[in-house]
Amino acid sequence: MVKAGRVLAAALLALIGTTATAPGAATAPRHGAPAAARTTAAAVAGTARAGTLPSPWSGTWEAAPSGTAPALPGAAVRNVVRLSVGGTLLRVRVSNRLGTAPLALGAVTVALRRGTGPDAVPGTMRTATFGGLPTADVPPGSDVVSDPLPLVVPAAADLLVTVHTPGDSGPATNHRTALRTSYVAPQGAGRAADVDGSAYTATTSRWYYVTGVDVLGSGGAGSVVAFGDSLTDGTGSTPDADHRWPDRLAERLGPQRLGVLNAGIAGNRLLRDGTGPSALSRLDSDALSRAGARALIVFEGINDINGKPQADDVRDFEAAYRTIVTRAHALGIRVVGATLTPYGGHGGFTAAREDLRQRINAFIRTGGAFDAVVDFDAAVRDPADPQRIRPAYDPGDHLHFNDAGMRALADAIDLGALG
Repeated sequence: MVKAGRVLAAALLALIGTTATAPGAATAPRHGAPAAARTTAAAVAGTARAGTLPSPWSGTWEAAPSGTAPALPGAAVRNVVRLSVGGTLLRVRVSNRLGTAPLALGAVTVALRRGTGPDAVPGTMRTATFGGLPTADVPPGSDVVSDPLPLVVPAAADLLVTVHTPGDSGPATNHRTALRTSYVAPQGAGRAADVDGSAYTATTSRWYYVTGVDVLGSGGAGSVVAFGDSLTDGTGSTPDADHRWPDRLAERLGPQRLGVLNAGIAGNRLLRDGTGPSALSRLDSDALSRAGARALIVFEGINDINGKPQADDVRDFEAAYRTIVTRAHALGIRVVGATLTPYGGHGGFTAAREDLRQRINAFIRTGGAFDAVVDFDAAVRDPADPQRIRPAYDPGDHLHFNDAGMRALADAIDLGALG
């Protein structure tokens, strides 16, 4: 079985290399990376552009880089991620996009998770390679994608993606609001391929370095990217339960349809950098270049209204939304605009900000910028007080959504609008 999978993987390399990011090659540096990173041979990009063949891969999981955390030199981090669709080959994306020094990867492994802890299902452990090698150096400002790995993974499976970093590579690119418990082996040398997770004695609530998983052979038709802030990232939903609205959307789509990628970052803004780069500046790296992306749901803007400095000109929002649509359409990607949800009762609420939200929503609904619209506002607002969300959906802060609210958002999406 494994030998046959290797033959299949090798046979697909020629096709794969002509489409999306080439396995084993780092993507182009993002967000003002140092010049050295931009000129290194390892940073040659293979990102799909208009006019190229569609990627045969489907994205099945994503976590957008949201910041950095202190490095864990010598440790192995066993990241737990929930796949949306399955396949017979997979590849993983490891990121040093927000780092300041080369990231040395001592070992990267993947395996299906057994139970609810750090143990792997026997027989599923695979060691990732990058250009045929089991180690790699990732330049600052860059991502690297592994070679294809033969492993049959079902939809809605928990995958363990373990990253061992032998030394201190500086600030670690991570996703802060994972809402998932992952595991750390403090003495990680030689532990990345452990099936028994007993060496993983510490836990973390962040995803370290790993920002994507793609699959091939699922029979699926690509992926949809959920692009947003904490409302998409899942704040307010139950940790370790995968009840964010993109998770619920994946359940609705079923295992044989589109993969769902969560590109939400808590605190993210449409127009300005904040927690992570702004939506406009991260659009390519977190959405448009993702494997098999065919639809984009844009749910961004509440932090621009509510943040400091506040954005208060509806024309700036209109221009940003139109820019996102234009850039997506250039790659054949449909864009669904989501109306901004109420937050009356929250500490940042004012009548002027509510008026701006209403004007933005009027543009999203009737401005003709998007291929389709999902009216999240209508789905969750309180009929008795439309400036607030329904009490049944409110985790208590009057802004985010509990599990029931997340389900209501997902249920509001017309699956036919995703193409």
